[in-house]
Amino acid sequence: MSTPALVTEGLGRPIRGPRALTDDWGRFWHLTYNIARNEFKLRFFGSVLGYLWQLVRPLLFFAVLYVFFTQIADVTQGQGPSGRFYGAQLLASIVLFTFFQEATGGAVRSVVDRENLVRKIQFPRLVIPLSIVLLASFNLALNLVVVLVFALIEGVRPMLSWLELPLIVAMLVICSTGIAMLLSALFVKFRDILPIWEVVSQVIFYASPVIISLTAVKEKLSSTLFHLYMLNPLAGIFQQMRHAVVTHTTPSAAQALGSWAALLEPIAIVFAVFALGFWVFNRSAPHVAEDL
Repeated sequence: MSTPALVTEGLGRPIRGPRALTDDWGRFWHLTYNIARNEFKLRFFGSVLGYLWQLVRPLLFFAVLYVFFTQIADVTQGQGPSGRFYGAQLLASIVLFTFFQEATGGAVRSVVDRENLVRKIQFPRLVIPLSIVLLASFNLALNLVVVLVFALIEGVRPMLSWLELPLIVAMLVICSTGIAMLLSALFVKFRDILPIWEVVSQVIFYASPVIISLTAVKEKLSSTLFHLYMLNPLAGIFQQMRHAVVTHTTPSAAQALGSWAALLEPIAIVFAVFALGFWVFNRSAPHVAEDL
């Protein structure tokens, strides 16, 4: 008597475990958008001023820095044409860095804070850090309107180079997303990531042309140190923002480095950070529930 063969037809496809991505991209982006939208609404729920609180932090920070570094330290002295419209340059850099800090700093605990969802619900895990970046992007879009209004009040005139703004923002978003994926994955196992990143983000702030112009930095550093300084992707992004949106008297990132070809190094770092972040998150996604 022969043993009957196992019947496999009709059992359907095997159930896959949790992953970073999904085959249903419509559902993926729908989840990402809705999580970000709900977080945006909850953040200002019950608040009288609502979104205005999102503007208060960068504007107050800008006001303090602007008064100190123009009236007391007078960093614009000796900068020549590069110091023109310093207020608009400073505010634009602060808004961009605020987005970077919000996207990366908010993503560190994002997976851990949603432990209940991760343990109980089957969904693509990558929507968690991406929703944090998308939420920060909502705030960035609104804050950039304030930057443009302030620039126009200060005397900046619309320029054709404003068309570079979407590309500048895209590079910042790609860089921030890569770091967000990396930090959110590492924090699951290494809880020291949070205080470490708080320190590192402050170092990045002062190692970028936010307060001091790139021209002044270049005069103080040797060519080798300045090249290392410009390997920081945020340095090139902030400087291009100053040049393209505020004033052409400030050199572009390519002009500061000497050629457009020299920009390939920080651009390559941006995409390398994104690739590394995705690789680490993708590897940790299937077993992130067990690691929590």
